[in-house]
Amino acid sequence: MAPGTELDFERDGAQRFRCALSVSEVAEVLTRLSHLPQDAAGVRLDSAHGLGDLLSAEGSVCEIAAHVLGKPAWPVRAVMFDKTEANNWGLAWHQDRTVVVRDRIDTPGYGPWSTKAGLIHVAPPFHVLAGMATLRVHLDGVDDDNAPLLIAPGSHRLGRVAEADVPRVVERQGVFNCGAEAGDVWAYATPILHASKAAVRPRRRRVLQIDYAAEPLDGALEWQGL
Repeated sequence: MAPGTELDFERDGAQRFRCALSVSEVAEVLTRLSHLPQDAAGVRLDSAHGLGDLLSAEGSVCEIAAHVLGKPAWPVRAVMFDKTEANNWGLAWHQDRTVVVRDRIDTPGYGPWSTKAGLIHVAPPFHVLAGMATLRVHLDGVDDDNAPLLIAPGSHRLGRVAEADVPRVVERQGVFNCGAEAGDVWAYATPILHASKAAVRPRRRRVLQIDYAAEPLDGALEWQGL
């Protein structure tokens, strides 16, 4: 897409919300998450870590999730990413395909199952992922040289994309660099194709990523939540 183009969540599957958090709110998030290890590509959070006021239904981040989903939403998974010069990784193009649940209850359409960081993950039917939004809360600025999220606009509408088809789909849909300033929030449809390269000129790039859902899971399954 052309430089300067603004994405729309409904049309493209992603949208930038500028200055969603104030300078003081960004500082508060960093303080509350300062105890997390800084030598991992991503740290899965098993609780709200004191961020309940930000992530709750009354918080500014959840308000964005409810806006893009068109209904009340709640946080169901969170990961803290802390990319630095010493910890400068990349992620190949992919779709997020699992959710975190409270207990393993075998349910038609759900599987395979796995456990990561002590949390139970399962691949749900695609309609579950299609009803979710992922919000990236930027705690540092990120430009083209510092590993912005890359997305393929519109790819969230294509269902599960076979791994062998990913390069072709990305080429057809195009690539958008999701640059941001500290305090910005990027919202994207959870199943959108996305990637991240290693930074060309690395400097600290902290992002709190939260998945939001607006519907219960099937059967007796329950979201783990935060």
